Amino acid sequence: MPDYLDDLRLAHVLADAADATTMDRFKALDLKVETKPDMTPVSEADKAAEELIRGHLQRARPRDAVLGEEYGVEGTGPRRWVIDPIDGTKNYVRGVPVWATLISLMDAGADGYEPVVGLVSAPALGRRWWAAKDHGAFTGRNLTSASRLHVSRVDQLADASFAYSSLTGWEERGRLDGFLDLGRQVWRTRAYGDFWPYMMVAEGSVDLCAEPELSLWDMAATAVIVTEAGGTFTGLDGRPGPHSGNAAASNGLLHDDLLGYLGQRD
Repeated sequence: MPDYLDDLRLAHVLADAADATTMDRFKALDLKVETKPDMTPVSEADKAAEELIRGHLQRARPRDAVLGEEYGVEGTGPRRWVIDPIDGTKNYVRGVPVWATLISLMDAGADGYEPVVGLVSAPALGRRWWAAKDHGAFTGRNLTSASRLHVSRVDQLADASFAYSSLTGWEERGRLDGFLDLGRQVWRTRAYGDFWPYMMVAEGSVDLCAEPELSLWDMAATAVIVTEAGGTFTGLDGRPGPHSGNAAASNGLLHDDLLGYLGQRD
């Protein structure tokens, strides 16, 4: 069985290059921002970072496919790199430091594509998290200066911290009541948004989080980091992994409770 550690080392090289590009344009007064057809923003830094990562992968892993938020899918085969060049573009363009480059490798198996490497690099926060299948999850500056991640052991909702992105997404999908009911049961709620709640679940500072609509590139990297830290990552339908178009992540002990309030029902 492959151990994917060479791929993890490559992901760090990709992230180093992307960080230099995104930080160079962060808070730039002349940053160019466009609106995509789905009415979300994309900056010149999003495009430049993805182009840079794709170029590195073309040289280092020419047989692998690549799926990115800005330029779609290229190539075929059982291995696919999944890239979100800047997760949190709205924060990025307003000078808020909560944004990150998400890099994942997915490998085809009996149950379809599975994320086997994940890296989340948030250079404006000075933070990076990563994981490879069956090798645990870590945070630190680099591979040689890292601490192992583990989810919390909180097992009661009344003691739990619940993180999310916004109320509007739940309201737009007619599911605000369950969201609010969950919020009334937990100890604390906070709207951190984007990649950050999932990383806090992995490091044990948040116990559960969820979002009602996400793309694969939003979730592939975070899913393997959460699970390698001992947590559970599913869709709101309970399907394991990042394939449901939405996400529910927890320390595992509270996952049934989370889905009980927010899970999709027929």
